[in-house]
Amino acid sequence: MLARAAMPHEPQRIEVTLETVFDSINMAEDICLRIAESTGFTDEDCQKISMAVHEGVINAFRYGNEEQRHKKIFLIVEVNIEKFVIHIADQGRGFNLADVPDPLAEENLSKSSGRGIFLMRAFMDEFDVRRSREGGAEIVMAKHLPSCSKRSSARSSS
Repeated sequence: MLARAAMPHEPQRIEVTLETVFDSINMAEDICLRIAESTGFTDEDCQKISMAVHEGVINAFRYGNEEQRHKKIFLIVEVNIEKFVIHIADQGRGFNLADVPDPLAEENLSKSSGRGIFLMRAFMDEFDVRRSREGGAEIVMAKHLPSCSKRSSARSSS
């Protein structure tokens, strides 16, 4: 994995193909959590990253692949000098982000689902949904590396 002391100058990339089973949710979380810890994120940020990955993979499992075991979930984790980027793609029909109901709207407050995208957006610095190469949805989310956050904070406070 990545060394905590020195960030690589070359981007690092890990690709994993996951089965459409519940165990894949924990596996994806564990992979991303280990990389986030080794990259120097705080415990709080690691927890946010873990929750965002959990929500992304469960959405791919449940809504994208509709729990069809023959379909795959594709996880790509990239670390470059500025950010930690996570791609989660499914083999479903895809969706339009604008069509997702606002979970904070009064008519949706009592619904038990529909908060995943809201949480991913809240926990990560960047969030987008696009069409995957496989035809389904691809969630791309990123968290700025702690070293970059400190540099940009120092610049903005000068």
